[in-house]
Amino acid sequence: MKSSIANLDSVLGVLSAMITPAVLILACGSLILTTSTRLTRVIDRVREMLMDLEQSVNDAASHDKRQLYLRQLDRSAQRARMLQKVLARFYAALAMFVTTSVAIGIVALLGLTFAWVALVFGFIGSGLMFSASILLIWESRLALAGTYEEMDFTRKVAERHR
Repeated sequence: MKSSIANLDSVLGVLSAMITPAVLILACGSLILTTSTRLTRVIDRVREMLMDLEQSVNDAASHDKRQLYLRQLDRSAQRARMLQKVLARFYAALAMFVTTSVAIGIVALLGLTFAWVALVFGFIGSGLMFSASILLIWESRLALAGTYEEMDFTRKVAERHR
């Protein structure tokens, strides 16, 4: 009887250990989804600006607006490149967390003493997730700077037409 309880305890211990990577996998998936949405919004905004730029090429009164769009396009290109890096890191972190979970199961199943392998994969995944989060902070600051610039431009146009 004690043998079956000890066996159950070890199985429950393994399953408990595998839950942490599962939670991180879920978190990564959620961050991948929201980051993909952000990238899509950047691309859509660039397409809108390009259409406006094409329409305003011959309009001398919209010189300031064209200059704003050109600056916005530069900023959007920076954001898109940064978001692509973020997505790559989140996907790599996701792979590391899946590998962590598999490594825990293999180590437990085969009775190996290489539990540190799972820990290394978990640390790598956490590091990738952390670095992607830092990039997201920088990207959001770029987005906010663009929004402030657009608001300032709109305020100046509105003041001119009072």
